[in-house]
Amino acid sequence: MNETERQGIDPARLDEQDLLRELESIHRSRHDTLLYGSAAAFTAHDARMKELEAEYLRRHPERPVASGRTREGARSRGHS
Repeated sequence: MNETERQGIDPARLDEQDLLRELESIHRSRHDTLLYGSAAAFTAHDARMKELEAEYLRRHPERPVASGRTREGARSRGHS
């Protein structure tokens, strides 16, 4: 996808603060886009969210993972 097709700045060009701000914004708008956006709007939203999330994961491959957010942690919650 080139810059003219992309919705917004290439995530790799965003500094850390801007990347986090973009992620927060897109996650806040996700539910409304799903419920009320056109198919094209949802597709564009989905593509942008995936770009931003992929960039975050690229930058933070060793990010901390909460035990409750893993399959094993979810299973243990179900048995308590």
